[in-house]
Amino acid sequence: MGNSAGRSDFEWVYTDQPHTQRRKEMLAKYPAIKALMRPDPHLKWTVLGLVLAQLLACWLVRGLAWRWLFFWAYTFGGCVNHSLTLAIHDISHNTAFGTGRAAHNRWFAIFANLPIGLPYAASFKKYHVDHHRYLGGDGLDVDVPTRLEGWLFCTPARKLLWLLLQPFFYSLRPLCVHPKAMTRMEVLNALVQLAANATIFSLWGLKSMVYLLASSILGLGLHPISGHFVAEHYMFLKGHETYSYYGPLNWITFNVGYHVEHHDFPSIPGCNLPLVRKIAPEYYDHLPQHHSWVKVLWDFVFEDSLGPFARVKRVYKLAEDPL
Repeated sequence: MGNSAGRSDFEWVYTDQPHTQRRKEMLAKYPAIKALMRPDPHLKWTVLGLVLAQLLACWLVRGLAWRWLFFWAYTFGGCVNHSLTLAIHDISHNTAFGTGRAAHNRWFAIFANLPIGLPYAASFKKYHVDHHRYLGGDGLDVDVPTRLEGWLFCTPARKLLWLLLQPFFYSLRPLCVHPKAMTRMEVLNALVQLAANATIFSLWGLKSMVYLLASSILGLGLHPISGHFVAEHYMFLKGHETYSYYGPLNWITFNVGYHVEHHDFPSIPGCNLPLVRKIAPEYYDHLPQHHSWVKVLWDFVFEDSLGPFARVKRVYKLAEDPL
């Protein structure tokens, strides 16, 4: 458990991200893919069901012993809240109401945020745009760990701790790597969340509030679903920076496992991503893929070649703002 990971730096490349050119080629060859760029008619109802399920759980756990509260927060609430963060991910691409109703999508993401306990949706939208536009971009893509994370979390025990603390790193990293001015929607997101938290606390007490926060922290930390954080872009094979997973956990994660497909076509909702692969199988069948998010976490911890440094990074030259 004391051996250091083999990598001492990121994998620096000097080419553009592969998804931009792939998208152009695929749309030219298969124009039918454009028909998949439409809102998901079921997304809003699924999110409503998940939010109501967590509110019901808040009521049910209010009298539980603490050990059982944390048990259900991990096994049930963690799955629901993690699923809601991935719904927010999908909504950030305007897949709930379409691009013509951007404000509807922003407010619906704030609604999906309610059981998470901390305001998240508006900030995620602000930074996630850069993750797609500047994949692996040095100082731009805040999905990539910092050099400090790579240096510090380099042994199996430390990598295990890093996985456990993922919610905190994902929350704080943007403030260190690429801080942006606070937006009006972020302020509104925070105010709505505070009002919701106060209401839940006043109705059902401290345990219900702890349940929601524990569901988020445990469900986004060392949890089977959290394997997708590592599976999506960590370099398990040299030369490959985005990976897909086609297993059953996609059923409760809005098909986030179809991640190569998602980066090829960010405006296509998760429900339609399997159809992209069906229309153009030759673009995906030859690519390496993950078969288990649990195995991804295991390999990440115990393989010396893997760790926070196992990410592709590139430098983007941004156009200067006009005077």
